[in-house]
Formats: sequence, structure tokens, C-alpha cells
Amino acid sequence: MELHLLPRLGYSGTILAHRNLHLLGWGDSPVSASQFFGLNLKSHTWSTMTSPQLEHTLQTLLEQLSEGELGTFKCILRAFPLEDVLQKTPWSEVEEANGKKLAEILVNTSSEYWIRNATVKVFEELNIPELSKMAKAELLEDEQVEEVENPELGDAEQESESAKPEDGQVEDADNRDLGDSEGDLELAKPGEKEGWRNVMDEQSLAWRNTFWRGDSDNFHDHVTQRNQRFIPFLNPRRPTQPSPYTVVLHGPAGVGKTTLAKKCMLDWKDYNLGPKARYAFYLSCNELSRLGPCSFAELIAKDRLELQDDIPNILAQAQRILFVVDGLDELRVPPGALIRDICGDWKKPKPVLVLLGSLLKRKMLPKAALLVTTRPRSLKDLQLLAEKPIYIRVEGFLEEDRRAYFLRHFGEEDQATRAFELMRSNAALFQLGSAPAVCWMVCTSLKLQLERGEDPAPTCHTRTGLFLHFLCSRFPEGAQLGGTLRALSVLAARGLWAQMSVFHGEDLESLGVQESDLRPFLDRGILRQERDSKGCYSFLHLGFQQFFTALFYALEKEEEDRDGHAWDIGDVQKLLSGEERLQNPDLIQAGHFLFGLANEKRATELETTFGCVMSREIKQELLRCKANLHVKKPSSMAGLKELLCCLYESQEDELAKAVMAPFKEISIHLTNTSEMMHCYFSLKHCPDLEKLSLQVAKGVFLENYVDLEPDFELERYTYSALPNWVRQDLHSLHVWKDFCSLVSSNSNLKFLEVRQSFLSESSVRVLCDHIARNTCHLQKAEIKNVTPDTAYRDFCLAFIGKTTLTHLTLEGHIEWERTMLLLMCDLLRTPKGNLQYLRFGGHSATPEQWRDFSFLLKANQSLRHLHLSASLLLDEGAKLLYETVGHPTNLLQKLSLENCRLTEASCKELADVLIVNQHLTHLCLAKNPIGDKGVELLCEGLSYPDCKLQTLVLQQCNITKHGCRALSKVLQGVCSLTDLDLSLNHVGCGLWILCQALENPDCNLKHLRLWSCSLLPFYCQHLGSALISNQKLETLDLGQNHLWKSGIIKLFGVLKQRTGSLKTLRLKTYDTSLEIEKLLEEVKEKNPKLTIDCNASGEAAPVCCASFC
Repeated sequence: MELHLLPRLGYSGTILAHRNLHLLGWGDSPVSASQFFGLNLKSHTWSTMTSPQLEHTLQTLLEQLSEGELGTFKCILRAFPLEDVLQKTPWSEVEEANGKKLAEILVNTSSEYWIRNATVKVFEELNIPELSKMAKAELLEDEQVEEVENPELGDAEQESESAKPEDGQVEDADNRDLGDSEGDLELAKPGEKEGWRNVMDEQSLAWRNTFWRGDSDNFHDHVTQRNQRFIPFLNPRRPTQPSPYTVVLHGPAGVGKTTLAKKCMLDWKDYNLGPKARYAFYLSCNELSRLGPCSFAELIAKDRLELQDDIPNILAQAQRILFVVDGLDELRVPPGALIRDICGDWKKPKPVLVLLGSLLKRKMLPKAALLVTTRPRSLKDLQLLAEKPIYIRVEGFLEEDRRAYFLRHFGEEDQATRAFELMRSNAALFQLGSAPAVCWMVCTSLKLQLERGEDPAPTCHTRTGLFLHFLCSRFPEGAQLGGTLRALSVLAARGLWAQMSVFHGEDLESLGVQESDLRPFLDRGILRQERDSKGCYSFLHLGFQQFFTALFYALEKEEEDRDGHAWDIGDVQKLLSGEERLQNPDLIQAGHFLFGLANEKRATELETTFGCVMSREIKQELLRCKANLHVKKPSSMAGLKELLCCLYESQEDELAKAVMAPFKEISIHLTNTSEMMHCYFSLKHCPDLEKLSLQVAKGVFLENYVDLEPDFELERYTYSALPNWVRQDLHSLHVWKDFCSLVSSNSNLKFLEVRQSFLSESSVRVLCDHIARNTCHLQKAEIKNVTPDTAYRDFCLAFIGKTTLTHLTLEGHIEWERTMLLLMCDLLRTPKGNLQYLRFGGHSATPEQWRDFSFLLKANQSLRHLHLSASLLLDEGAKLLYETVGHPTNLLQKLSLENCRLTEASCKELADVLIVNQHLTHLCLAKNPIGDKGVELLCEGLSYPDCKLQTLVLQQCNITKHGCRALSKVLQGVCSLTDLDLSLNHVGCGLWILCQALENPDCNLKHLRLWSCSLLPFYCQHLGSALISNQKLETLDLGQNHLWKSGIIKLFGVLKQRTGSLKTLRLKTYDTSLEIEKLLEEVKEKNPKLTIDCNASGEAAPVCCASFC
């Protein structure tokens, strides 16, 4: 079980608590490192953390820093002697990283030794004492540090019985003292502590058997106790703080929060006040919500009759009391209900919720220690109650814990490894495995299958399959428990909708269920009886409550329970609605289980085992609900993933076909192997899919992102002896092969996009193998920013000979070496090739390579569009390219050289191309500093009658009014230009010069973009007049120009008369007024076909070459 502590002392936050089973001495370290970090390494030993644990620890420490402090941390860190891999990492990644990302970068690029030294040293330099102590405590264990005396003990105050509060009122919080007096010992009656301890030990055994089924040795104690040193009032080494601790244990269901809290009650005496420690009180929120008004004294004494006479004395010494508030999420009260009518009088009867709120707000017994457990959904409400709490995230079983548990359960290593890998292959199931009860369930189910000689793999494909197999395997066929099964499903659904997990006797009575009816499910571990509350029951794990909730909807309804509203249970449509799930996230998994139970084979298995009747209409109901909720075409990536997950859970082909039929385009971001499996299952039933856009996150494939030993050879290992990352990668590749088969098996798939993806050499080869097959009919392919860099060569090789391919985009860090050049040569020379659109980006080449590339273009007769964006072309390479484009046989129509570092030096050759090439109609030179001189040279070519250029994009080209003068002159002559983009140039008063061209009837411009051109309001009157006289201009973009109020009024004042042919006007009205609004209405009234966008500002310029695609 791993705990994530949260704060810097005195602040709300998170601290990571990791396992420290034993300490290893590192001995003498390299002199340079030890001298630099200033640590006496012989006086320290190191925590034996694995990389994930170290990353978690580092992440949580860094998350305590403010944004400014984190920046300082990075600055100090950069001054250290960085290790080689970290030195090669772009520092921009470090600067942009948050705490979590920075921890990941450090762990992936540096040794543990360096990380520990550097982190401790930087926190010392930051001069934040609390975090510096915390960093040392988490990363180092100082053997020579003296044992810190118990922070709860002190001799500053000598309390006596005369300090008892009057009228039930506890002392003011301002007079808090955590000390004890010798006189306090008289509160302990002979044998009282020992008796209480014995009672608690008996309860501990019961809790252990309840939460840790099948545990036959000290595994439970080992996992639980190792974390207790992170509970501050149980750890004598923790720094003290002036006020009592409020500790919040939070985490998902079943990870051991309650177990840990109750163990803390047992050890409160041992770790806190030594022989003076007295009492711990357990308050179950599930029970509290059912109690009527009472005093606080009556509340805590109701189950401790032996203490009733001593309650006043006990409460007078509140610093000796630990209150455990268990299951705050079970209260089911409106937000803010616990902070009303706060009371500090423990004698005064009040509603129980008032008493609990007063305790948490520390109005009641402010010196007592508080330990609260809750699931994450209640943390927001808790922030209104608790003062400076320490949040501890309880994560349950870590991966190594689960592996050890499987080995203990199976005994035989090969079987344990196989079962463990099956669970890990399902990401959602593996996540549930952090709960010990789920690990027990998985082990029990898979072991039974192995003993029967059955293949356990299909069982772990879905959570529904596993839960169903476990449930049915616990009962013989024909158990005839359909009535009880139905009652439990109603009980589970009512509880889940009410966010309640514990059920009381009256809940059973309302359904006519007796305890004897539950006995078969109690004896087989499906249900458990609460030992703290007699007559109360709960499911083994929240997952089983969700499973039985799904059963409520899947079972054939009887007349009396057809209306779920009678039980406060929502219908299927509500169960699947996003609004309900937002309020109650537990419904999400219940919905997944419902899809899983729509499987015909599973329904039959339930009917055979329990004698129940499953509804055969559930599939149609699910389809109707999905249609009503517009999930057929999810508007978000999360919505699509949810849909694919549900369909995969069903394993029902017909259902998947019906849901996926309308999809023609899919965009998916794969973050783990399970999502890949979900996609494959659904998309193979999507025959009309035409476009697939794919993004693969880092960590899905590990081959190229793990440092291998120099002598590592895969062939020397058996599967069970392989490193974990290798087994994970092999599984991912196996699933990836199925997923990639979609490319070659779907004849309608025409467009494949792979972007921002962390692939591996093996995964790239698998995808390329399917692309190269004859059954793949791709017409468009876009490969953008993928790793490894060698992937681009493999993709080029796959596209060679692909006669269906017409559009190809390769952007990213492309290694333009000889192999790549030869592949491009073969690609462009493909016999009967139809490649019409080619886009390269992010590569550089030598002049010789550009010459070879230009020669290839001469031989190609199909290419019509060429884009070389963000390429290191330079003027020398551009001149070589212009020779090819200017050749009489060249048929290129659109040429984009955006951000290729061109200057005016190559513009003369380009102007010659404009004269000679009769096919070139679109030219983009955006983000090249050609300046006014370059524009003048281009205009020489534009002025020739033979020039056919229609679109010219000159965004961000350092053009001023002088360049506008040359363009204006050309536009007033014989010029074919209809689309001109001058955005992001300092045009200024050049607007007046351009207006002269617009007023000329020979000007053919239809679209003019002047976005962010520093235009002045003085020429708005002139612009308005030009727009009235111009009969061809349809679009004018003046966005991100501060035309002021005066300029807008002038422009609108003219436009309200007539606007000629103008259809779209974009501008930004920074200062609106009634006068402007009135003029705007008059303009719209006079020109009903004119669309005016008055908010055309934005942070980015219009997309370059939008018309080129």
C-alpha cells in the first residue's frame, strides 16, 4: 500500500509517503559528487525505492512548490553538474514542465544517486525549512540523527483536574497545549488499558479477515504497518507543529483506508503518548447519518458503556484523544450542511451532523487529533471544514505488491506470472487491483480455471467477464437463487444512486429479505457483514455493487419493480447520461457492466447458474439511449473513448455494428494498450470509416525509450525471465498488430493521419507492413511529428508503389540523408504513380541534396502541389528548386515555401518562374524576410500578362508601405491576382496606397487580408470610399488592427451608403459605443448580404495557405 502525503507543515498540500522496508548502505560515493552536494554520505543510508516510487516521491515534493519556487528550483538545478542524458535533454522541456512532468524527466534521465543528492541540495538552497526536512526524510535516512522526543509530550504545562471545563465547554483554541501532566495518570484505571487493547486486537483480527481474505501470514500487517510512519502523530521523527493534526486518508474504494485508520487506533498508545495514551473513538459516518439529535458525550459513549462515567475527565484531556471519522463520503448531505450551527458544547444535544461539523471545524475539542477517511469525491467539501489538513493518498497495492500477492496465492511462479500478466493486460482491471479484495478475487477465479485446465485469458479481457466468472464459479449450476439475486440487485442500485455502500436491516426488510436469504452470498465472499455495526452489510468491493446495479437493469423486470422510480433508481437513459455521471461517478462503471451483460453468452451463464431470467431487450434499450444522448457522434475525445470502452465491454459484435455504422471519421488518442484493444474491437465493425486520425502517447511503446544494457539479447531470455518493460512491450505490439490490420482490411479507409506520436521501431514496421499491402487503398497520408526519427524512412518505403496514394505529408525531425533521398526518388518515380500533393516540413538538406531533389521533381509528371514548410532551404536551395519549377514541362500548380529562410536574393529567379510557368496559380512565401526589395522583384514577374498566379501569401515578410506601392501598381495593371495576404506586416499608411488599387476597375482582387498590419484610423474614410466603388472585392480582413473609435465611425459611416461587392468584413471594435452600434445596424440594414465580424482579433494570424490544401 502506498501513501501520498500532502502538505508542507502548516499548509494544505500533498506529501508522498512510500515504502521503506529496509535500508541499504551505499558506502562511499564518488568524491566529486559528494564534495559538490556537501553531504557526508557515510552518515546516510538510502531508501530502497523503485523508479516509480522515486518518481512519486519527487513529484509530490515538487508539487508543494509555488510556480515561482518551482522556477527557482529549476534555475538552481541547472547550475549543478548534470548527468549526460539530462544534459542532452532540451532545457525548454524542463522550463515548461510542472512538478509532475519535471519528476518524470529527472527519473528518466538521471541516476537515483544523482536525483537524491540534487533534490536534497536544491531544497536546502531554496531555504524552505519544512520542505528541506521533508526531502531529507523522504530521500535520506540519517542514522546519526537523535531520536526526536515525542512532539505531543511537553513539560510547559502542568494540567490538573481543576482544569476541567465548565458547562461542557472546552477551552479556547487560542490556549491550545499538547502537553501532559503527571497527574493525568490517575485517569487510567488498573487494567483498563490492557483490556481495551485486547478488545481492539480482537477487532483487528476481524478486520484483517474481512479486508484481506485468504491472508495466512503477515502480508496484511506488512503492507499496512509500513505506511504508518507517515501518519504524523504516530511518527516520533515528524517535526512538531503548534496545533493538533488533522489527517485525511483519501483514495478509491477498497484500498485499505478504513483498515489503516483502525490500525492507527490500535497504535495510538504506542506511538503517541507512550504509557499516558488513552483513548481513540471510531465514528462511522454511515452510522452517524442515521442517528437522531444527542450530545457529543452521548455520541461517543453509545458504544463504550464502560467509559460513560469518565467521559467528562476524558474530554478534559482532549490532546490524548484520537477521533477517527470514517467514510465521510457516506454522509450524503448537501454541500455546506456541516458548517451550519457550529457548537462547542459537548453536553448540549444537537443534530449529529452539527456535532460532526463542529469536531472537524475544531470548535468541539480543538486539541484532539483527527483522522478522516474519505473517497476523493468528498475532498472538495472537506476543504470547507478541515483547517490545514494533511492529505494522504492511499493507493493500496503497488505493482510489486500485486505481483507478490499473486505469487503467495498461486505458490507456483509460472502460474502466478501468467495470471499477473493477464490482469495487467487489462489497464482498468489492473487499476482495480490496487484493492486487495480485487486481487483476491482475480487470483481465486484464475486459479480455479487453471486447475480445471481452462484458458483464463478470455476471462480477463473485460471486467464484466471476470466479475461474472467469479460470481458464477462460487455457486453450483441450478442454484435457484434468482429471487435473492434480484433483491440484491435492487439493493445495490438503490445504494449506488444514493451513493451508499452499507445497507441496514430496514433496507433488507423493505425488500422482504432475511439474513438467511443472504447467507449463500455471505458464505461465498460476495457480501460481508459489517463487524462494527450489527445487522449491516456491504458488498465485497464497490465493483460488485456496480455489477449488481447493472444486473438490476439487465434482469427481466417483474411487475412490482418495473418502475425504478419507486426505489429512487434512475432509468437506463439516466444511468448513461453525462449529467448524472458527473454528479455520481460510480455510475460510470455500472454502465460499463450493463453493456457487458448485454452479451448473449453471459446472460445465458447467469440464467443457468441462478435460475433467473435476463432481459433480451437490453441491447435495443442501450441503442435507443445512445441515440437519445447523441453518443453516436461524441463531441469530445473522452466521449468517444467512453463509447468504445462500452462496446468492448459488451464483446457483442451485432451491438458494435449497429452503433459504429454511422461513423465515417474517427480521431483517437491512445494512452495505453487497453484503449488500443477497445478501438480495434469497435473499428473493425465500422465498414464505412474513411478517415482515421491517430495519436499515440508516450509509454505505450517502450522499445526506443528504455536504456538497454550493452549486452542485452532478447533471444537469451525465457518469457518469464524477461524484464517487465519487455513483456509489456511485447503485449502492446501484439495488440498493435490487430489494430494496424484495420488499415489493410477496410477498403473504404482513404485517409490516415499519425501525429504527435511516440512509436517504436517495431511498431512503425508493423504499421508500414499493413500500409504496403495491396488491400490497403489509402489516398491521403499525413505523418506529423512522430518518433523515432527513423520512422519517416519506413513510411516512405511503405508508400513506394502505392498507386492509390495522391496526398502525402511528412513533417517533423526528418533525417535528410542518402537513404531517405533514395527512398524519395523511388516514391516520386513510382510507375503509374498518382501522387499529386507532397508536403515536407522540419528537415534540412545540403545544396547537393536539394539539387538531387529538384532533379526528381523533373521526372515526376503527377505532382501538382508542393509544400516545403519549416525547411532549411535557403536561397541557394531555392534557386535550384526554381530551375525545376520553371521548366516548361513542369505541371506544378501550388508552391508553398513557408518559413524556409529565404531572402530577396532568390526573388529574381522566382519572378522568372512566374513568367515561364503557365500552371502555377498559388504561391506562399510566408515567414520569409524577403522585404520590400523582394516584393518589388516579384512584382516584375506578376506584371507580365503570361503570369497566371492567382493567390499570393506574404504573411510576416517584413513588408512596409514601399512594398505596398509596388503591389498597388501591379494590381492596377494586367494582373491575375485575386487573393492577397499581407498579414503581420507593418503596412501602416500603406493602406492608403492599396486603396488606390481597390478604386481602379482593373483590380481583380477578391480577397484581401491585412490582419495585424498596424493600420491607422486616418485612412478609414478613404478605405470606405474604395469599398463602395470596388465591384470585385468579396472579403476584407482588418482583424487585430486598432482602428480606434474614430476610424470605425468613419468606415461605417461610408459603408452605410453602399458596399459594392463586399460579402465579409472582419475587424475588431475595441471600444464600442451607442453611436458605433447604431451605425453597425444601419450598415447591416443597407447591406443584408454583408457579414461583419466585429471580434476578429485572436492571438494567432489566419492559417497560411488555407486554400493550398
